[in-house]
Amino acid sequence: MSGLGSGSGAGTTPLPHRSVANIRSPHTSGNTNPSTPSSSSRPVPSSSFGSPSSLRADEDILILELGSRKLQIGFAGDACPRGTVWFTPSQLRRVGDFRDWSSESKTNVDWKTKKVTGEKWWTRDHELWEYDVREVDLGLIGDKVERALREALTKYMLIDSRPRRMACVLPSSLPLPMLSAVLDSLFTRFQPPTISLFSSPVALTVGAGVRSALIVDLGWRETVVTSVYEFREVNTKRSVRGGRLLVEQTHKLLARHLPENQKKKEGTTSEDTQDYDLSFEECNDIATRMVWCKPHLSSPKAHKSKEGLPTLHEQDESDSTEAEFPTEASKTARIPLQSCRSPTTIELPWAALAEPSENAFFDSQYSESSFDDHELPLPLLVYRSLLQLPLDVRALCMSRIIFTGGCASVLGLRGRIFGEVSKLIEERGWDGVQGKGADQMRANPKLQGKRGSRPAVSGPTSVTSPPEAVGGQEQDGVWHDAANTAHEACPVEEQLARGQDKRPRVQGKMRAIESVGAWSGASLIAHLKAAPIATIEREAWLQYGAAGASKPSEVDQKSARQSFGPGGLIRGSAANNSWTLGVWGVN
Repeated sequence: MSGLGSGSGAGTTPLPHRSVANIRSPHTSGNTNPSTPSSSSRPVPSSSFGSPSSLRADEDILILELGSRKLQIGFAGDACPRGTVWFTPSQLRRVGDFRDWSSESKTNVDWKTKKVTGEKWWTRDHELWEYDVREVDLGLIGDKVERALREALTKYMLIDSRPRRMACVLPSSLPLPMLSAVLDSLFTRFQPPTISLFSSPVALTVGAGVRSALIVDLGWRETVVTSVYEFREVNTKRSVRGGRLLVEQTHKLLARHLPENQKKKEGTTSEDTQDYDLSFEECNDIATRMVWCKPHLSSPKAHKSKEGLPTLHEQDESDSTEAEFPTEASKTARIPLQSCRSPTTIELPWAALAEPSENAFFDSQYSESSFDDHELPLPLLVYRSLLQLPLDVRALCMSRIIFTGGCASVLGLRGRIFGEVSKLIEERGWDGVQGKGADQMRANPKLQGKRGSRPAVSGPTSVTSPPEAVGGQEQDGVWHDAANTAHEACPVEEQLARGQDKRPRVQGKMRAIESVGAWSGASLIAHLKAAPIATIEREAWLQYGAAGASKPSEVDQKSARQSFGPGGLIRGSAANNSWTLGVWGVN
C-alpha cells in the first residue's frame, strides 16, 4: 500500500492503456512502415453517437390537421399521417375514471341520463368546435387540442416532448377566436419555436397536383365550395348541409321504424328541445356504413345521341331489365340496435336508406325559390359558385373539381352532385338571369335581335395585299410581303419556352379529379420548404397575441425582401417584425 501511495505521489508516468491522450491521438499517425495500411486521423463529431431524436428535432416538422371531429398528425415529407385521434366523450374523463372498464358500466344508456338542452347536446361531445363562438368555451377547445395532441405524440409518433416546429392545416373559414385558442394552447403547452399555417383548400389543390381547382368540402358542420386559382382562394360559398344533418336524418329514419314500446313518451318534445331514441354513436355508424345516395336520373349514358340513333348491342333477351337493375322494394336490410330501451332489430327497405342523403343534401321535393342562401342544395351551390367566377378562372376550375370531406364517402353522392351540376349547365348555360322573362327572351328570336349585336359574317375573309404594298419584294417570280414573312427565332424566347409545359391545358369541360388529401398536400409543401400562408414565432405570439398581427394589405412587400449587401440583415430583421395571420386575419 505504501509503495502505491509513494509511486503516485512521485509523479510517475501512467500506464499506456490508462492514458486518455493515447486513445484520442494514437501513435499510429507516425507510422514509418509503408507496407502497413493506415488511415489518417480525423476528428469525429460527438453528435454522431448521440440520440437520433436530437437530430430529428431540428429538421422534422410536425404536420397537424385540425377538423371538426378529428386530429391528424405526422412528419413533413410523409405520404400519409402517422395517426388520427377522434374527439369523443371518452377524452372528457378525469384522471382515475375507469368506469368504461368496469363490469357494471352502462355505456349504452349513459347518454339518456344527460339533460336535454336542444339538438346541440347530442353531438356536442363528439366535435371540437362549432363556428358560432357566442356559446363556445374557448378554454375547453384549447384543452381538447392539448389532450388529443399529447395522445397522438405518445401513441403514434413515439417521440419526446422536445419543442419542434409545427405546421397546422386549418379551414380558411375558422373564426379568429378559435384560431387564437388553438395557437395559445400549442405555444404555451408544447412551446414550438414557430407555427406555420396552411389553408385546407390550397393544400388539397397541391395534393391533387394542380394549380387551380374547385374544392367541394362535404364537411361535418357545413359544405364549403372554394375556388382556388393559382394557389389563391378567389371565391367561397357555403351551405349548412353537411354530415351533422345527415346523421340527424338517419336518426329520424330509424326512429320512425322503431316499435312503439322502444320509443319515448310523447309530449316531452318541443321546439327548443328534442328527444332522441338512439345514441349518436349508433346513428353515426349506420350513416357511415349503410346510407347511400340515388343516382342521377338523366345520367350521361341515358342521353340519346344527337347525330342519329344509338347503336344497339347484342344481348340475351332473357336478361330483362329487372335482372340488371333489381327492384329496390325486394331488398331489405336488417339493422340491430343496441342503444334503445331494449336491444332490437328492425328491417328497412333498401330504398329507405337513401332518404337521409336525399333530405340532407338535395331536398328535390321543394322548389329553388324556397331555399335561403345558407341552405342551398349542393348541386345548386356548386353551379352558383362556378357562375360567379370570371371566364378564365371558371374554365380551369370546372375541369378540376375535387370532392373531399367525410360525407364524400357516401355511396353515389359525388356522382349525383356531378350529374346534376352538368344538367344545370346544359339547361341554363352561364346566364345568371333566370325566370319567365329570361326564358321568353331566349325563345323569341325577334327580342334577341334587338340587343344591337352585329350580325356574324358567314365565313372568314381573305386579305390580299396589292403588289404596290410598301415593304414587299419579288423573288423568283413570287411576291413576298411583310405579312407573310417567316418569324425569326429569338434565342431568349426559346430559352424561356424550355421551362414551360407545352401540353394543352384541359379546360372548359366538366371533370372531377382526385387528391391525396389536405394533410399530404401540406406535408409536401413543408418538405419542399415552400412559403406557407403565415408563419408565427413563439415570442411574438406570447408578447402580443392575435392583436400583434398585421393585415396582409398593411405589409410592405418591398421591405420584406432580404439582401446580402450592406444593411441587408438589418432590413431582414425589420421585416420579420411584421407578421400576418393570412386569410384568418383579414376580417
